[in-house]
Amino acid sequence: MPHFVIDCSKNIINLKKPEEIIQKVYDTADSSNLFAKGDIKVRINPFEYYTVGNTQDDFMHVFANIMEGRTIEQKKALSESIVSALKKMFPDVPIISINIRDFEKATYCNKSMV
Repeated sequence: MPHFVIDCSKNIINLKKPEEIIQKVYDTADSSNLFAKGDIKVRINPFEYYTVGNTQDDFMHVFANIMEGRTIEQKKALSESIVSALKKMFPDVPIISINIRDFEKATYCNKSMV
């Protein structure tokens, strides 16, 4: 925990290596000091088939799933820092966005908990 899943147009990984994009999101999330070192997970899903407003414009959207307990201000700062970092990395990509969803501690489970 947390999980950052990057959905993007396939062309994004032609502009920068997936590992570089993943590292940028990881480093930005890590620098927020909201998460324990080593807990951050980042994945990327490039899409070949999609539409954005009935176009094939490039896009990036990060789905951030984090454990409940952070304030709105903390989550807003995290969102803005990740979008800012990606905007610097991809100045010509027209759509870069993120949303943050909270996991409930009461319903979260992983294999070490069972």
